[in-house]
Amino acid sequence: MPRQAFTAIDFETANANRNSICQVGLVRVMRGQVVDQINVLVRPPQNEYNPFNIGIHGITPAMTANALSFDKVWPALEHYIAGQHVVAHNIGFDKSCLIHTLEHYHISAPSFKAHCTYKLYKGKLSTLCMKYNIELKHHDAHSDALACAQLFMHHLNTTRSYPM
Repeated sequence: MPRQAFTAIDFETANANRNSICQVGLVRVMRGQVVDQINVLVRPPQNEYNPFNIGIHGITPAMTANALSFDKVWPALEHYIAGQHVVAHNIGFDKSCLIHTLEHYHISAPSFKAHCTYKLYKGKLSTLCMKYNIELKHHDAHSDALACAQLFMHHLNTTRSYPM
C-alpha cells in the first residue's frame, strides 16, 4: 500500500536512447517520512551525450567519465524498486528508461506497482511545485524525485481512497 511505503524515482538521460541513464534520483518514503535518498551520476554506454540533453540537465561526459555504469549501481537501487510502489512524474518515461537500461545490461527487470504524479495532477512538475510551494531544481534527478515524492504524499494525504 503506497500510504505505508513507496519509492519516488527520476532518471536523466545522456541522449535520445532510453538506455542512456546518466543520473539517478531515488527517494524512499515510509509512513509519510523520507527515510532514504540516492543521488548518483551514472556513466551511460560509451559515455555518449547529445548536446540537447546536456542543455536540459547540465550533465556532461566529463562529469560521468569515471562514474559507475548502471549495472554496477543497480544492486543499490533494486530493493527500493522490486516489488514496491514506485512513483515518478511521467512514469512512462522513467519506467521505459529503467527497462531499456536493464535490458542493455542483460538484467531482468523487476515487477513493481507504478504510480504517476503527472497523471494524478495533470500538470508539469515545475508548475505543480510552484503551486504547492515545493523546492525544485528542475532536471536534477534527485530534486525531481524528491519533489515527486512530496507531491505524491500530498495526494495521499488529501485523498480518502487511492486505487492500489
